[in-house]
Amino acid sequence: MFYYLFRYLENAFDFPGAGLMSYISVRAALTLITSLFISMIIGKRLIGYLQKQQIGETIRDLGLEGQLSKKGTPTMGGIIIIIAILVPCLLFGRLRNIYLLLMLLTTVLFGILGFLDDYIKVFRKNKEGLNGRFKIVGQVLVGLIVALTLYFSPEALIIENTAHVTEQDIELEENFPGKVAKKSTVTTIPFVKEHNLDYGDLTPFSGKAKTTAGWLLFMAVTVFVITAVSNGANLTDGLDGLAAGTSAIIGLVLGIFAYVSSHIGMAQYLNIMFIPGSQELVIFASAFLGATVGFLWYNSFPAQVFMGDTGSLTLGGIIGVFSVIIHKELLLPILCGIFLAESLSVIVQVSYFKYTKKKYGEGRRILLMSPLHHHYQKKGNPEAKIVTRFWIIGIALAILTILTLKIR
Repeated sequence: MFYYLFRYLENAFDFPGAGLMSYISVRAALTLITSLFISMIIGKRLIGYLQKQQIGETIRDLGLEGQLSKKGTPTMGGIIIIIAILVPCLLFGRLRNIYLLLMLLTTVLFGILGFLDDYIKVFRKNKEGLNGRFKIVGQVLVGLIVALTLYFSPEALIIENTAHVTEQDIELEENFPGKVAKKSTVTTIPFVKEHNLDYGDLTPFSGKAKTTAGWLLFMAVTVFVITAVSNGANLTDGLDGLAAGTSAIIGLVLGIFAYVSSHIGMAQYLNIMFIPGSQELVIFASAFLGATVGFLWYNSFPAQVFMGDTGSLTLGGIIGVFSVIIHKELLLPILCGIFLAESLSVIVQVSYFKYTKKKYGEGRRILLMSPLHHHYQKKGNPEAKIVTRFWIIGIALAILTILTLKIR
């Protein structure tokens, strides 16, 4: 909104300073600050409201230190994160940008999905929440919306091999759209020379239908990534500040990727694909970072509010969709290493338990407890120390992910 207002003031009245809103750095900084303060201000009010309504977390006694003290802590705090993302983006973003609109839609849809899950748990007193099948269906539908939008939208274009693209090529693109920028199923793959992998190349059996098969595979990968990351974030949300802090680190890296992908000079230097229009994702990433850090004001140990599935499903869904839009989804096993480890710990634990129960008549466990963070709690590590160490690992993985742009 402000972008269009100040642009009008500049063009119509030559208003002093109005041109600042055309700079992505200025809008990103204002978005970050606004998001941070909104989350902190709304957080205080929402926590008070939730306490009055006695909307608190129901705790099962799992024998973990300090666990029962969390009983009654307000939940559904993910509403704070969602509002702190949406409002600044609406204020400072270019709302005609297809990528920004897609991210806003993703935030709303995953927010609704998570809210339904929390609503059933809190108000209907059903600990199981939303049926798992409905949750998966919701995640798959969002994935399909994202994939189909990127397939059909004329604005969702990329330029490959930017090291060989000149400024003149970009200028000519304005007169002859589609000559340089084009639809593509190419994505970024780490540790290889050109960084590129075309999904179409993975379908050699398709013959003349290679392009179509490539898009179908891309859609399948999109659905899988969004569903997996969303569930991974949900599993990670088990300790005070763990999911929010980890997501903030991931969001910062994705924002950096969006910025270099939208800047032709940096894209050429790094020899990565140039994605016209992706600079608006920097605005969204700034709002995401401000919202998660601001939420930590109340969610850090000892937490005054939990994000619930309203927050965790939304955070994971945002990360998954964001990575697909900037064609960096294959970097997520590194960047989202914490989410991956948490998910694998549950899969391995459950699978091994079922296998040993069938073979020996008695289920056995590899970990003391899953997800992984509870394993370390069972070993006697303080909650705050576990969270801090996971953050440190997350930072290390974030740095490694950035380095993959140069390690080839």
